[in-house]
Amino acid sequence: MKVKDVAEKLGLKVYSAPQGLEREVSGGYTSDLLSDVMGHSQEGQIWITLQTHKNIMAVASLRDLAAIILVKGFEPDADTMELSEQEGIPVLGTRMQAFELSGSLYEILK
Repeated sequence: MKVKDVAEKLGLKVYSAPQGLEREVSGGYTSDLLSDVMGHSQEGQIWITLQTHKNIMAVASLRDLAAIILVKGFEPDADTMELSEQEGIPVLGTRMQAFELSGSLYEILK
């Protein structure tokens, strides 16, 4: 499944890097600790977090993640969106809680 399919099925807002919506999704990873994501996420996963600062893009790029989804209505910082465009890794958003979004993502990917 592609990021664009996930965004459509879950009603996610695309904040940046629409060119990355064609990326393939291999799974999901939910965490707000950058070190945890660096150490345990896998290539192609979608990262679910409430972090909005530019460091999330460095982690997403390092781990070659498919996209980042911000929860609880959080919006990315301007410099985060700029880096997202440069890296081609979409930042998406939802008003859902991380728990709810994780379950929904799991359901559509299984």
